[in-house]
Amino acid sequence: MAGPTTAERGERQQESSGPPPVRRPLRPRLRGIVVLAVALVLLGAGSVWVLYGSEWLRVRHVPVSGTRVLTPAEVRAAAAVPVGAPLVSVDTDAVAARVRRTLHRVDTVDVVRSWPRAITLKVTERTPVLLVRRGGGFTEVDHDGVRFATVVRAPAGVPALEMAASRSGPGAASFRRFGTDRLVREAVRVAGDLPAAVAKSARAVKVRSYDDISLELGDGRTVAWGSGEDGRAKARALTALMKASPGARHFDVSVPTAPASAGS
Repeated sequence: MAGPTTAERGERQQESSGPPPVRRPLRPRLRGIVVLAVALVLLGAGSVWVLYGSEWLRVRHVPVSGTRVLTPAEVRAAAAVPVGAPLVSVDTDAVAARVRRTLHRVDTVDVVRSWPRAITLKVTERTPVLLVRRGGGFTEVDHDGVRFATVVRAPAGVPALEMAASRSGPGAASFRRFGTDRLVREAVRVAGDLPAAVAKSARAVKVRSYDDISLELGDGRTVAWGSGEDGRAKARALTALMKASPGARHFDVSVPTAPASAGS
């Protein structure tokens, strides 16, 4: 018996596979994509206009905080913030750099966009721990050894540096070995480690050599500090020694594990 012909096999295969799938038109989907793209473009253009073109997001105020010696007006002048410019366009790094470059008394400054209409300047001024006599005034030096300002009157509670070390005399070897700058840095280091109560009453920090730094207090008492090393331990020892011997006139903490006091 003869098998099915080729035509018959084709008809059976078509019947078993079912009708061909119906392809949906791509036009509605394409239209949705176009609409979405246009909406995104319009949204982006609107955002750009709001940030750069709107009068509501422009610099109108420059508040300043943290000043102690400086005035807010001085900080604003140094910052030169472009009032009236779009808030988003202000280069905050450039503003901070201008403040630090112009006002050496400023240690740090944070420049913050305060939406919708302000650039806020948060200033931290340097704090003097030592004064270096210069002509008829004093140069203020902070705990990092930065000489940042010259004033006519010495600020209260800041000791003056007295360099007793010289190229000749007992401190000559130390002077030749370390030089003036290093000895000044050691004096700054000592001044920065002083207990708060002692720092307020300190009149002078005397440097005779690297290992011979002493203090003169306002009431005539003296402190032998030694070198700038072990400053925290010496500060603790001096605090304890002053409490234990309130009538003493001289304190020695050059060896903090064996402090001594004398006089009454």
